[in-house]
Amino acid sequence: MEIRVLRYFLETAREGNMTRAAARLFVSQPTMSKQLKELERELGAKLFVRSNYSIKLTEAGALLRERAEDIISLVDKTEAEFKSLEDVTVGDIYVGAPESEGMSAFAEAARDLQRAYPKIRCNIYSGNRTDVCERLDKGLLDLAIVMGYVDLSKYNYLGLPMKDTWGVLMRKDDPLAEKESFAISELAALPLICSRQWLEQEAPQWFPISAGELKVAATYTLVFNGAVMVKAGMGYAVVLDKLVSTGLDSDLAFRPLEGVGQTDLYVIWRKQQAFTPAAELLVRELRKRFQ
Repeated sequence: MEIRVLRYFLETAREGNMTRAAARLFVSQPTMSKQLKELERELGAKLFVRSNYSIKLTEAGALLRERAEDIISLVDKTEAEFKSLEDVTVGDIYVGAPESEGMSAFAEAARDLQRAYPKIRCNIYSGNRTDVCERLDKGLLDLAIVMGYVDLSKYNYLGLPMKDTWGVLMRKDDPLAEKESFAISELAALPLICSRQWLEQEAPQWFPISAGELKVAATYTLVFNGAVMVKAGMGYAVVLDKLVSTGLDSDLAFRPLEGVGQTDLYVIWRKQQAFTPAAELLVRELRKRFQ
């Protein structure tokens, strides 16, 4: 498979129309059509279902799209890294991170680095721990910020000074908002709004019952959307503290959970990682602050 043809494939998949995709990539539609048909022959699978006005991916096409996005991202990242090898003052750094107040400690280090080297740019990929570690392992990220459930023996790491506190987010006019805190056992009776990561990774450690027995009203990927559902009265969100405003002008309240230890945060990177000059400068800044 040629990288150029994978770019044709991805653009066609994104546009859902070969003519528009060809125009965006400045190639002729017949050329693109021929290249994609050759790609299908090479893979021995039909990638698209074509109609007069649109193109849809087959199951094989959806699989290739997932793989091709990773391949193209890695190719683009590698090309950019080689371009920046001779100039330490320029470059992109790719960092995976969860929604956490711990990002503020990292952001301060990145801020000071950028003040010294204004042409260095941090690119943040937000995702849950599984997504972030997978991208780090594939080489798509230079660094990742993770909570302390990761197998740290696989990585080099630095501990961040901040810790996350789990709790329950609810409406201020809810009678339960009069409580100062919640016991873990109380959650089992509440309609919960939670992240899928929490259901898969934290909940099994907290409850003697299976996640399927919890009253899950909704799940979210971004805590902002979880807060919107709480405001609508759908239930109670299990969240980390300080990710949602609960001040005097807010309709929401946060109450900590008893019996759940604070979560440690780490900056991790692959062992034997070959950093670009820009990423190496950031690691030095982080070591200076947190080693």
